[in-house]
Amino acid sequence: MADEAGDIDDLLDEVETKFLEKKETSRSVSKKSKPPVSKTNVPSRKTSTGDADLDAMIDDICDAPEPLQPLVDKVPAQNSPRTPRGAEGKRKCTVLYLGGSKHAMGLGSSMNQRSCDQLRCTDCDFRVVYYDNYEWDATCDYLFFRNNVPDFSKLKVKLNKRKGSRAYACQCKWTSVQDLVDIQKKTDFKWVCGKHES
Repeated sequence: MADEAGDIDDLLDEVETKFLEKKETSRSVSKKSKPPVSKTNVPSRKTSTGDADLDAMIDDICDAPEPLQPLVDKVPAQNSPRTPRGAEGKRKCTVLYLGGSKHAMGLGSSMNQRSCDQLRCTDCDFRVVYYDNYEWDATCDYLFFRNNVPDFSKLKVKLNKRKGSRAYACQCKWTSVQDLVDIQKKTDFKWVCGKHES
């Protein structure tokens, strides 16, 4: 047991001496690569053990390698801090309207009353499809939409022609509208604007 402790001590001594030699050679190399400092710019000071320790710490800090990449990514100047990447030029409807085929579609607001054409359902996570001059048949049910949205060829069996109407559907909800309606009045619908290109 004592023999093993002696071997460990010898090994630690060897590592320590090699480490100190390596550190001293790296300091001498880094001091050679630094440009000389003129003595006229450096104020004279008394050296004591505290100053020597402080100088050693400063040398250690100065000899530290620079990071390879900056720690903070720089954001391009054209992006505002509130705009997430990839969302430039996209805007949401301030008021969400559904409307019949006679109502214009696009970005809606309280002043510009348009039916949103970028609707998305937050319940089923599907885009809302719409068909001008059609309304849904009264026999429609949840499974019909779940299995057939967004395929128009399958949906058209339950669509009835009606001028001025617009049929909306996702995989879990459906409605037919003729007049402009604020979607907040249809409380069971969880449709949101999926953003419009500006």
